Amino acid sequence: MSYPDVMMDHPAIGRPVSELITPAALVDLDWLEANIARMAAFFADKPAQLRPHVKTHRAPAIARMQIAAGALGVTCAKVSMAEAMADGGIADLFIANQVVSPPAIRRLAQLATRTRVAVAADDARNVANLSAAAMTFGIRFDVLIEVDAGMGRCGTQPGEPTLALAKEILRLPGLRFKGLHVYEGHVVQNDSREVRQTETVRMLERTMETRDLLQRKGLEVEVVTCGGTGTYDISGVYPGVTEHQSGSYVYMDPGYDVKTPGFHLALSILCTVLSRPVPHKVVTDGGVQVMANDYGKPLVKSRPEILFRALSEEHGNFLVREGDVTDLKVGDQVEVHPGHCCSCANLHDQVYAVRGGNVEAVFKATARGKSQ
Repeated sequence: MSYPDVMMDHPAIGRPVSELITPAALVDLDWLEANIARMAAFFADKPAQLRPHVKTHRAPAIARMQIAAGALGVTCAKVSMAEAMADGGIADLFIANQVVSPPAIRRLAQLATRTRVAVAADDARNVANLSAAAMTFGIRFDVLIEVDAGMGRCGTQPGEPTLALAKEILRLPGLRFKGLHVYEGHVVQNDSREVRQTETVRMLERTMETRDLLQRKGLEVEVVTCGGTGTYDISGVYPGVTEHQSGSYVYMDPGYDVKTPGFHLALSILCTVLSRPVPHKVVTDGGVQVMANDYGKPLVKSRPEILFRALSEEHGNFLVREGDVTDLKVGDQVEVHPGHCCSCANLHDQVYAVRGGNVEAVFKATARGKSQ
């Protein structure tokens, strides 16, 4: 089956990447496929199923690859992101966020008329509004309660407050209580494996205590969902977790690469060297506008002599490592792995899928900018 988000008639297909206008987002297909296969293999014999977060790539073509490899469905951040995934053929969606404004709830209900969609909630007024929309549109929402078991962001408190909201969901028409959603985002990127392990386990202990309370009160908790790439082998194997939301593993970035070995840096930005003003400086055409600058340090692929210095709006500034030299000249191309793959992916309408130095396909990032 063909999908419009795969641009098989793009003029770049079959051409070497050296002919692309830079900056351009590239994904190495060999590494992408290997990353998807590795995570799928990890979860293949585990009680938890993989529901990857698509904010990392925002491309339905890649989501379909994840589903084909065994993922249960996908996780989305916002309604518009879920709409883009549904348009790309993804039929099982979870919005790991609260949807509270009336226009967003209406769009969520409209989406639920054509595909399976679940949503997180942590507020009684919000679930009442979800119920009203469900009755208006003749659908039923699957609702998961977000529990603040350690992150300190959204979520009900563990224990009785979560039980009270679960009872409210069960009381309201048009809603189905499905389970609990938590996230170890406060430690998922911590440099220390020990900290990630200890704090994730502490979070999940609180979560499972809440699950057990609900079940003692006669409430079925079908789903407990959580997780990120930095903790996939911690929370992904914790007893009682049923779904895992790892996302960054498909692309990876230099920070995660150090913390989570075994995956590959599949995403890069093809850049051109614009200037060599002095021997120890290299300036490229890839700045904040194409690389993002929220956290993490970009890394020049296969150029250990080049160190990141700074990003400005349209320039990447690099230094030659002290004691080293480089043969890079003005006009040469380099690939730069962005410091944060998720933020970078949201800056590009399309990504060139590359194998062996040639463009094999072009994927539209149809969920790019979908933050409503």
